[in-house]
Amino acid sequence: MQTPPTAPHLAEFSPEVLAQLRRLQGRYAHDNQDLAAYLEGLLHARYVNYWDYIELDTLLSLQRPLTDFPDEKIFIVYHQITELYFKLCLQEFEQLGDLQQPTLDEVVRRLGRVNRYFENLIDSFDVMVDGMDKQEFLEFRLSLMPASGFQSVQYRLIELAATALENLVPDDQRRLLGDAPTHEQYLGCLYWHTGATVEATGAKALTLVEFERKYTPQLIAQARHYDTRNAWAVVQRLPEPERQAPALLRALRQLDVSVNVNWPLMHFKSAVRYLQSNPDDVAATGGTNWRHYLPPRFQRRIFYPQLWSAEELAEWGKGWVDKVLGQGAG
Repeated sequence: MQTPPTAPHLAEFSPEVLAQLRRLQGRYAHDNQDLAAYLEGLLHARYVNYWDYIELDTLLSLQRPLTDFPDEKIFIVYHQITELYFKLCLQEFEQLGDLQQPTLDEVVRRLGRVNRYFENLIDSFDVMVDGMDKQEFLEFRLSLMPASGFQSVQYRLIELAATALENLVPDDQRRLLGDAPTHEQYLGCLYWHTGATVEATGAKALTLVEFERKYTPQLIAQARHYDTRNAWAVVQRLPEPERQAPALLRALRQLDVSVNVNWPLMHFKSAVRYLQSNPDDVAATGGTNWRHYLPPRFQRRIFYPQLWSAEELAEWGKGWVDKVLGQGAG
């Protein structure tokens, strides 16, 4: 009677598998763990499937429109995509801040990733602007009050991570703060406060009241966290010659324009299309004075003023806004 051939799974381990087992043994022994127990657990574990790994069922269940207008789902999905990109940006800023002895290549690479994320967002904004029926939007938006994209805390965290806190405060407010203001004093004067006021009275809109109620402690903590970890602070840790490297200057300038001009301009373009009508404009859902808040030439928020000429600073955002207004009027 012939002896049956040895089953493949009972064959002697290959040198590659033995080497991996030795590496695993070393890893678990370092933490006083039993490798055999972990291998037993692996024996019973299910294979990883794509839909489980990315939580696909949960992800696709997170769109819950408040109305029956089909295009509201477009509005929700695009904003969720935006927040996921913001999360990726913050991951890069966090790793950038960890660099106590940064290298030029590392800084440029991480800034480049953030710039690509914003390029994708800016280039894809027309998916929402051109993808929704105007009349449907004007109907279902009334069910969203007082919610507003203004309340995206991740976008605020990106601003805190990108630059020194003082650059987010308008010049006139900065002068009034005097020397060595606290993080709390700075946060009380950040530019975005003027974007969520009731135009008729100047009082805080409910959008801002709710935003501050939920996020003020987190924003103060993050302002402190990024005090010496923001992108500009990390750049200052590079050797002096490397701070003038063309690739670094391009990355910083691109980030400044992407976040502070092109991204708000996309929202301004959307507002012009959906909210502007003559002779009266439609109010934003959050009560924000969007005509004065969104245009970059009015905000004049600039992360890296040291990198721009006096003429560029004076003309910040003007050409872009005039072009959009011309398109909206047509």
